[in-house]
Amino acid sequence: MSVFLSLSKKISVALIVLLAAFSPALSASDEAQVNELQEERTASEHGFNASEVIIHHVLDDHVWHLWDHGGTIYLPVIVYSSEKGLETFSSHHLYDEHHNKVEHNGYKLDELGHIVLNGKSVLDLSITKNVAMLLINAALLVLVFMAVAKGYKKNLGKAPSGIQSFMEPVIVFVRDEIVKPNIGPRYEKYLPYLLTLFFFILFGNLLGLLPGAANLTGNIAVTMTLAIFTFLITNLSGNKNYWKHILWTPGVPLPLRIIILPVEIIGIFTKPFSLMIRLFAAMTAGHIVLLSLMCLTFIFHNWFVGAGSSVFVLFISLIELLVAGIQAYVFTLFSSLYIGLAVEAVRHPRRDLGLPIIGLVDRLVERLALAFAFESAQPHINGRVGLAAEAAADDHALGDLERDDLLFHDLDPFVDLAGPNLVLAQFVKGHLTRLLLAVSYRGSS
Repeated sequence: MSVFLSLSKKISVALIVLLAAFSPALSASDEAQVNELQEERTASEHGFNASEVIIHHVLDDHVWHLWDHGGTIYLPVIVYSSEKGLETFSSHHLYDEHHNKVEHNGYKLDELGHIVLNGKSVLDLSITKNVAMLLINAALLVLVFMAVAKGYKKNLGKAPSGIQSFMEPVIVFVRDEIVKPNIGPRYEKYLPYLLTLFFFILFGNLLGLLPGAANLTGNIAVTMTLAIFTFLITNLSGNKNYWKHILWTPGVPLPLRIIILPVEIIGIFTKPFSLMIRLFAAMTAGHIVLLSLMCLTFIFHNWFVGAGSSVFVLFISLIELLVAGIQAYVFTLFSSLYIGLAVEAVRHPRRDLGLPIIGLVDRLVERLALAFAFESAQPHINGRVGLAAEAAADDHALGDLERDDLLFHDLDPFVDLAGPNLVLAQFVKGHLTRLLLAVSYRGSS
């Protein structure tokens, strides 16, 4: 536990020092507060711009604005250009006291928020708002699962406790309900990646719902990176059978193969594209809906509208919690499905044809054996039927149980005649099965 606490303290101190080094505006002066009040007065004169508020939250930025009056974190700017090489400075230098964009040593922000040097683009490696959120998400994952791993070592052979008991059912669910059914016997090779993928998306979705948090999984660059990982793992793990079905689909006439080939090749890229767009659209749409409802209060300046929108925001937020888990589940599900299709074992159509034939032979010989036994017992059954008819004519009160006893008493020896026939049938069926399998294996080789 002491190792875990020391590691968490080191990470926390490192993040605080990093942000503090590049954020001189965290402790705002009186002058900055006066400037922000002037900006608010100017904004109120021009009216509330809801679209600007929503887009500012959804898009990435070089500053992280949490609240007014000193709640802005200026993030590190790391750029590389052929003219000046690698340079690092705080994004505070790109804004004046009124939060207007200004130039700093030739660097400035363009209309799209990209850093340019004398009008030319540069390689931007800055820690933006989404990058900072990604680092926080990754650090939280490391801390949580280090605690889970320590719990496993501590409670070896015992019932789980603490955070281990909370995370273990989720891990088992992902393994048994998502990964194993879709990938098959080789699932353990891909389980670490898919577990990381699931929890990374889940934590990112949930953290993005916090007030002031960045829209990490609603950034298309993040979802594209996750989709590329799945794309690379799927196609690099693909076996001969996977590529054969894509490049030269078996069992299809030649003219159709020419048509199917480009469709299959396009399908290689549309699968990760659908993963990317689905997560990006779902999370971004949820944030836009929530922010739109919140902005209604400031647009109408009405207490009733504010109360009504607050109720809607509450229920939409609960739905977004559900969507956060569903999107993590869906992304992991389809990733495991694509990987499972790529590593699926080779199946031989001719070999599979022998299975229904063997089943047919099995049913046929059993019916023949029963037919032989019934034929042997037929004379005795006919005699018993005659006796039953005479008894019924003499005593009409003959009950059903007495009649059944008269008909089927002592028929066991005749029914047992099926035994030798079944043994012979199994012998014949065994030889036919080996013959069919030998022929099918020869045809598939």
